[in-house]
Amino acid sequence: MRKIFALALFPFILVGISGCVPLIIGGAVGALGGYAVSRDTIQGDTDKSYDRLWNAAASISKVRGELKSEDSIKGLIQFDSDDGRVWIRLIRITQSTTRLRVSARKHRLPNLTLAQDIFVRVMEAAK
Repeated sequence: MRKIFALALFPFILVGISGCVPLIIGGAVGALGGYAVSRDTIQGDTDKSYDRLWNAAASISKVRGELKSEDSIKGLIQFDSDDGRVWIRLIRITQSTTRLRVSARKHRLPNLTLAQDIFVRVMEAAK
């Protein structure tokens, strides 16, 4: 009877645990103002200038992998690294606030660890 009860509860426990993962990862980036918005994307708003963030993102993407596309007007950078494909998006919210969004996938599966790593490196490099 106990085994059946434990087996019946296992899927619910698994769903409950998996639902907390983005909160834990978002909390790890919280010191920099970032949070997980999906399984493959970290996003955060900052008071750093758009130009400083763009220069930092462009230099990090060139170091980390092979640049596929870069458009400073649209705020998009796409590059391939050994760990997967990365998209960096910069959005001007106000004159003094910029949103940094980093998405990463490997073999079409979310790679939140890589997105978090790139997000943190861009934010630190833009200081």
